[in-house]
Amino acid sequence: MKTEKIILGIDPGTTIMGFGIIKVVGKKMEFVQMNELLLKKYDDHYLKLKLIFERTIELIDTYKPDEIALEAPFFGKNVQSMLKLGRAQGVAMAAGLSREIPVTEYAPLKIKMAITGNGKSSKEQVAMMLKSLLNLKELPKNLDATDGLAAAVCHHYNSGAKVGGKNYTGWAAFVKQNEKRVEK
Repeated sequence: MKTEKIILGIDPGTTIMGFGIIKVVGKKMEFVQMNELLLKKYDDHYLKLKLIFERTIELIDTYKPDEIALEAPFFGKNVQSMLKLGRAQGVAMAAGLSREIPVTEYAPLKIKMAITGNGKSSKEQVAMMLKSLLNLKELPKNLDATDGLAAAVCHHYNSGAKVGGKNYTGWAAFVKQNEKRVEK
């Protein structure tokens, strides 16, 4: 049984995509990297999706994650925002699935609960807890990167189990679990 794995966590967004990577050796977490892809300067939504896909593929090819954890979009009142976030998440998911890496989605409440013990924690509270857990020297200016890191840590705490989220091991699994959404 493999005792070492790399987890890529992604907080998909069309303005900022945050991501974080941890290495798990046995049960011990080690911080590898966190950053963000800034997309504010681009007006074209399709270009943003292309950049999300390309950056995710680049992260996969560079860090060789064993698993990917995505923050699922929260349900808001603005349908257009939800559609754009869903597309961003789908593109990041597709990048992982194209490399046959298992992808698991977690609701924001689930991630906050795993990190702080409170599903209603602020981004700042989550970031401070991650700083403590992973012995981070400093936090980024934008907390989207820590949100991506939080998804990876949440996934580790859940041991990759399908808990409160959807888990896909590849295209075939995605299609099988979403038959009504796939045209034949």
